[in-house]
Amino acid sequence: MINYIKESYNELKNHVTWTDWSEAQRLTVVVAVFSVLLALAVWGVDTVFSKVISQYFTWIKS
Repeated sequence: MINYIKESYNELKNHVTWTDWSEAQRLTVVVAVFSVLLALAVWGVDTVFSKVISQYFTWIKS
């Protein structure tokens, strides 16, 4: 286990190419914006389906 941790640390330190700080910030903003947009889309679809199903059961009940 200790050998695995040492090798993992060595891999991260010497062989991984890290992005620039500005690029990481830009990509974080892009991910955050798309996450919010996706959440709003899911909320919208859920709201519409909820109202449609509610109307359906109201119609069936009558």
